Amino acid sequence: MKWYSMKPEEVEYKTNSNFAKGLNDKNVKKRLGSYGPNKLKEAARPSAIATFLAQFKDFMVLVLLAATLVSGLIGEVLDAITIMFIVLLNGILGYVQERKAEKSLDALKELSAPQMHVLRNEVWVRVPSAEVVPGDVVKMIAGDRVGADIRLMSVSGLRIDESSLTGESVPVHKHELAIEKLDVALGDQENMAFMGSMVTQGSGMGLVVGTGMKTEMGKIAHLLQGTENLVTPLQRRLEQLGKTLITVALLLTALVVVIGLLQGHDLRTMFISGVSLAVAAIPEGLPAIVTVALALGVQRMIKRKGIVRKLPAVETLGCASVICSDKTGTLTQNKMTVKQLWSGNEFIHVSGSGFDLAGDFTKENMPLSVENHPSISRLLSYGALCSNANFIEKETKKKKKQRFILDGDPTEGALVMAAMKAGFLKSSLEENYRRMVEFPFDSTRKMMSIIVKDRQGRSYVITKGAPDIVAAKCRSLITNGRTESFSPKWHQKVDEVVETMAEKALRTLAIAYRPLKEEESCNQASEAEKDLILVGIQGMIDPPRDEARTAIQECREAGIKTVMITGDHQITAAAIAEDLKILPPDGKVMDGNTLSRLTVEELEDVVEEVYVYARVSPEHKLKIVQALQRKGHIVAMTGDGVNDAPAIKAANIGIAMGITGTDVAKEASSLVLADDNFLTIKEAIKEGRNIYENIRKFIRYMLASNVGEILVMLFAMLLGMPLPLVAIQILWINLVTDGLPAVALGMDQAEGDVMKRKPRKPDEGVFARGLAWKIVSRGFMIGIVTIAAFALTYQNNPEQLVLAQTVAFLTLVMAQLIHVFDCRSEYSIYHRNLFENKYLVGAVIISILLMVAVIYMPNLQPVFHTVPLGVHEWLLVLGMAAIPTVVLGGFQLFKKPEVNEQNV
Repeated sequence: MKWYSMKPEEVEYKTNSNFAKGLNDKNVKKRLGSYGPNKLKEAARPSAIATFLAQFKDFMVLVLLAATLVSGLIGEVLDAITIMFIVLLNGILGYVQERKAEKSLDALKELSAPQMHVLRNEVWVRVPSAEVVPGDVVKMIAGDRVGADIRLMSVSGLRIDESSLTGESVPVHKHELAIEKLDVALGDQENMAFMGSMVTQGSGMGLVVGTGMKTEMGKIAHLLQGTENLVTPLQRRLEQLGKTLITVALLLTALVVVIGLLQGHDLRTMFISGVSLAVAAIPEGLPAIVTVALALGVQRMIKRKGIVRKLPAVETLGCASVICSDKTGTLTQNKMTVKQLWSGNEFIHVSGSGFDLAGDFTKENMPLSVENHPSISRLLSYGALCSNANFIEKETKKKKKQRFILDGDPTEGALVMAAMKAGFLKSSLEENYRRMVEFPFDSTRKMMSIIVKDRQGRSYVITKGAPDIVAAKCRSLITNGRTESFSPKWHQKVDEVVETMAEKALRTLAIAYRPLKEEESCNQASEAEKDLILVGIQGMIDPPRDEARTAIQECREAGIKTVMITGDHQITAAAIAEDLKILPPDGKVMDGNTLSRLTVEELEDVVEEVYVYARVSPEHKLKIVQALQRKGHIVAMTGDGVNDAPAIKAANIGIAMGITGTDVAKEASSLVLADDNFLTIKEAIKEGRNIYENIRKFIRYMLASNVGEILVMLFAMLLGMPLPLVAIQILWINLVTDGLPAVALGMDQAEGDVMKRKPRKPDEGVFARGLAWKIVSRGFMIGIVTIAAFALTYQNNPEQLVLAQTVAFLTLVMAQLIHVFDCRSEYSIYHRNLFENKYLVGAVIISILLMVAVIYMPNLQPVFHTVPLGVHEWLLVLGMAAIPTVVLGGFQLFKKPEVNEQNV
């Protein structure tokens, strides 16, 4: 179909749609079944069977399987079968972990998928772009990513960046008129919007004519196919660590085998024992556990409304030292409410709050009738007309009360709601004043203007924007029912009004207008926005979020500075920052003008002292990020607009708003706030710190256990003792201790003081803060107590080697299972509630039951070379197993935590 050559009504007919009403749910369901989801095909993933078989590709596992086969051929069938069974269980565990991580990341991908604004059942709603179907009526504004191929039906100053498709770097001006030529190049189809392109300016509406692989992007889908496997810096460091550990483990294993052979043990026994020890000692579970820890942490963040788009952000969050946060919606409730009007040289108070029609207009505490004040009526009605916000009316079931849902920008919503309180419905206003042209708001002009035509055919420019900017464009104003020249006196008066409102933390917007002459046409904003008549000023407030105050305090205790960035007036910004406890007594507030005059180097000299940036443009954010980074800070920067993208991308942690954020901002970000709430940033940082700590816990536990296992065998060989463990026992220990308990550590809750520690340095090594010493010392002690338990039992019962091996077997496992609780704390086992992590308690209980089973079940005893233990042996086992953790942990009970000694 050559959609670009068709007239709008023809497109509507061909798509069997209704541009005024959109599709209904029944139509959408039917079309979704016919056309499929609006997605590009992805590269095929490995099947479940391939993923499972991949668990057995490890070289050491293959060697073990070969050795097991040899054992079976020479008659050790029972050992061979058991070893095969344990290897299979390990494979299943690895498979489950990998699939769980994959599903977690799939869920993350779905949550971070772009959305589109569509007309369904005559109501505008946001839906995931995958659910959009041909015939859907959609609208888009600056910052949106186009999610399908669309034939434009109505545009206003619309420009779209199509560089991803055409290579054309300049955004394309769009229109809705049919193109008469039949063969038009993609870049010249100016009445079409294509999937994957970005809206850079203006707004537009249209009909979806192509989805999924039927789009222009679908034709070159090979450019977008496949999923990027993100590898975090931590994962890379751990991969290098794994290689080092493999080398060390193999050398130690070889040493054990050589010494064993020299001591007279037979080659077959030492070979299988050596391979088993290598399999147990090599941290093959490290990549899987790290992936699971990251995936579980990401899922917890999702529950807390934080959607991680880029995995490296997870570990970077724990290093954040500065949060640069937008004010509106993030630190405040994002429910703008007009509280004060100034028009005709009069102040009018407006009661009520939020999106509720309840509210009155008063002057000096006396009720005021808006109908009797033409200037107030004009201020309210023009404010509502010059906005793109609407309220969707719903009736709540419980209270039978009207409830309004905002569709649009909260600031514009406040103007519409204020007009509604005075009886001016936007739908009625738009019937009387038909919008002809729109000059959208941009951060350079700081104004928005429209041209409307009334029923008598008269045209007007209506402008809203920052009072100082609008006032500079005015030649007169309305006062006391008449129009008066806008003299310097009135300029000063406007400044005083703005300052008075700002002292009450009110955000101000000025409304102005100009009648147009019959022959006058305005093709540019500069032609329309001149010689205006000031109608008045509306002052509104967005109340601070209560939870933001607490979150800011917690961030301060965590060594994280909060910086507020807003387009509000400096006085307003300072008032809200003081209310939120962001601005200390000696803190500075800097406005956009000052910021513009400073270079990054000059800003670097004072950036530490500034807590609030007021009256700034999005472009200033990049300068703030760069100055803070030059001072050594790890910066989290929030944003929602198109112009925020460079700063979001440059920040160490780019954070986009999920509700108000544009697709451009989300694409540049590494974290998306589903609720646009500052509390979610704090929770994400807390979770980021916890994920990193959980990975450290796992490394500590696993390596200490592996060190202990190797040392048990090494000590026995050096002391000329019999083998304290047989191959099957070594493999069983690896399964019982490195499986469920290790995964449960990845699900551990954050320590109580995790948000009272200073930020972690980005270049901090995995073994920092004494972790290497903890691993070596605990591993050494686990090895010592195990060999001691074996020696004591063997010395008393030299004819019962199997009994001594059973004691060593159980002691090594119990020492590791006790040690896993010690790994939950940076300090010692005594600093945390043992039963807090229910998953870990359950995992340890299961591991103990498995051990009891192989010791006491008659059918399993010959398989695992065990015998039943009595009370005396159990007391010896528990006493020895407790020494590394319970006894040595006591020395750290009153030790000052090392972690608090860090500097920011």
